Amino acid sequence: MTKIADFRAMTPDQLSDELLKLKKEQFNLRFQAATGQLEKTHRVGEVRKDIARLQTLLRTKQPAA
Repeated sequence: MTKIADFRAMTPDQLSDELLKLKKEQFNLRFQAATGQLEKTHRVGEVRKDIARLQTLLRTKQPAA
């Protein structure tokens, strides 16, 4: 799990890249879970929470329209 301070130090472009990376990891984890190959089951929840943190930070860093 990544600390929120690490995410806050990133630019919006970096946050978007990290979000894409985490969504790919989430897909791979779901695929592993479906096929019974998932070893670290706690990682699914961690990735989901990290995605939520990133989305929240992206929303706050966007200029108000």
